[in-house]
Amino acid sequence: MPRSLQDATTLHNGVEMPWFGLGVFKVEEGEEVIEAVKAALKHGYKSIDTAKVYKNEEGVGQAIKELGVPRDELFITSKVWNRDHGYEKTLEAFDKSLDRLDLDYLDLYLIHWPGKDTFKDTWKALEKLYKDGRVRAIGVCNFEIHHLEELMSEAEIKPMVNQVEYHPHLTQKELLSFCQKEGIQLEAWSPLKHGELLTEPTISAIAKKHQKTEAQVILRWDLQNKVVTIPKSIKEQRIIDNANVFDFELSKEDMEKIDGLNKNERFGPHPDEFMIGFDD
Repeated sequence: MPRSLQDATTLHNGVEMPWFGLGVFKVEEGEEVIEAVKAALKHGYKSIDTAKVYKNEEGVGQAIKELGVPRDELFITSKVWNRDHGYEKTLEAFDKSLDRLDLDYLDLYLIHWPGKDTFKDTWKALEKLYKDGRVRAIGVCNFEIHHLEELMSEAEIKPMVNQVEYHPHLTQKELLSFCQKEGIQLEAWSPLKHGELLTEPTISAIAKKHQKTEAQVILRWDLQNKVVTIPKSIKEQRIIDNANVFDFELSKEDMEKIDGLNKNERFGPHPDEFMIGFDD
């Protein structure tokens, strides 16, 4: 089990990925994202997760530059957006993301959504970027089991990461088990279901017992399920509090109670139905 913010899981290609990071979805470009990323890095975070469609890659890069953290101590993730699918377009999109971030390489590059029929060509571009040493690990987001099986039937390189919506209302047990069996690291986006789970009575009771916040309990549940987690916040104190999850452990009973909250309920769209940007 991870014991500190610096602890990492080893991906199937040997690259170490921090268990815990900062997500910057819906964090405004400019001062807001710069200050959030700087706060996270100042307090020991190493992993920052952005994407082209978040429109804040430049701010993430600016924060990294301003703080002067050695590049090899960081783990920076970005993603290829839906309208950039396809071999050539993906290579071009990667270059543009790297330019906006002002970095020489990425630690992880992900396909943001599967869509219907282009992700295999897109994956070939990611394989090239990986072989060329321009990204240390490659993976996908929002891939269901059938997407992964279809991709792996033709891929030379198996995805190292699958980032999906994952929280106590959407425990994704089958997908988690499949990914663990295949050596694909599951990563949670929206781990707090955009705050909706912070008033859940079962979680509040467990939080009270451990003298922790509801958010800390949920993020600890992620880690104990061996899921990488990247909660978003723009408030420095919340960024510090979110990461304060390494000094307690949920019991088997706690874990089962949280698992029991599953409703197979999503905050975001279903991957089989989300086609925005693919037809543009």
